[in-house]
Amino acid sequence: MHPSPPRPDQRLRLERVTKRFSAHTAVDAVSLDLGEGEFFCLLGPSGCGKSTLLRMVAGFETPDSGTIRLGETDLTALPPHRRPVNMMFQSYALFPHMSVAANLAYGLKGLGLSRAQAAGRVRDLLRLVRLEGFEARRPDTLSGGQRQRVALARALAREPRLLLLDEPLGALDRALREETQGELRAIQRRLGTSFVVVTHDAAEAMALADRIGVMERGRLVQVGPARALYEHPASRYVAGLLGDVNLIDGRLGRAEPGGIRSVETALGILRASGEGEAGNAVVIAVRPERLIVGGEGGPHGLSGLLTEATFLGDRIRYRVEMANGTTLRASAALPAPGPIPAVGETVTLGVPADSAWILPA
Repeated sequence: MHPSPPRPDQRLRLERVTKRFSAHTAVDAVSLDLGEGEFFCLLGPSGCGKSTLLRMVAGFETPDSGTIRLGETDLTALPPHRRPVNMMFQSYALFPHMSVAANLAYGLKGLGLSRAQAAGRVRDLLRLVRLEGFEARRPDTLSGGQRQRVALARALAREPRLLLLDEPLGALDRALREETQGELRAIQRRLGTSFVVVTHDAAEAMALADRIGVMERGRLVQVGPARALYEHPASRYVAGLLGDVNLIDGRLGRAEPGGIRSVETALGILRASGEGEAGNAVVIAVRPERLIVGGEGGPHGLSGLLTEATFLGDRIRYRVEMANGTTLRASAALPAPGPIPAVGETVTLGVPADSAWILPA
């Protein structure tokens, strides 16, 4: 029995990649290393440079400076058809006049496969995306999720070392997106192929990715696993992008044991985790679910008027107005351990120091 050939190196490395369009810098000196078989998401709003960066990896745009390598291969100047990379677009770009099988077979052209080999590969792809029996169907007879899976199978037909996906679930409704996220992740795990996904949806990025790279104005500002970015954002921009957050301006006070600092705010003195020079302007970031509704939170609990309580099935979302007019958002899981406060009541919000993070102002 012959040993299987070694798997090609799938590690993607970007070194100070920059792209300008006239006076606008779309991608600004981005450096990034992706691991073998990693599912990586580029996250950010429209215009932040994430799609331009993806297109440079695919070869549809050329960097003004910097290098792009996949394993030992320098991709920087290679045309798209010579890169061991494929890209799946948000529009799916399926041929409407072709059957599902013909769409997949089209992706195999140029590989020198016999008709029998191509047919076998098409069957394997349909099995991979759970569309056996759909060979003769045309794209316009399929659901949105089924069309997405056909497009994914076609993108994988040539067995790329790296698959790029530009907003791949953007055309699906919410319920179908959540279902398809799991399928996409499962397919990536079975194949072990490196995936890079571009999305503006933080929930989607957190559901899919091994790591997330957050982009802001052409720069990669923070990279890490979803939980690390959610619980330890590097800036107020990242904190707000990854989910709902309360941001409280203040000034850094004295240090306490365990990395805890006191912070002077308009709401009073709060305690939070982080570092910095005493006297510096800072921001405290605390997620709504980390505020303890009805809890004292030690000597630095806050009290305010409950102005809104919204039932969301598994939790209640609260809005609490402080005496100075600041509104804080809190969230409590259901069933609640105690009585649920009513709108119009004065409530206490506990602010645990290990759940409040000090960020640069």
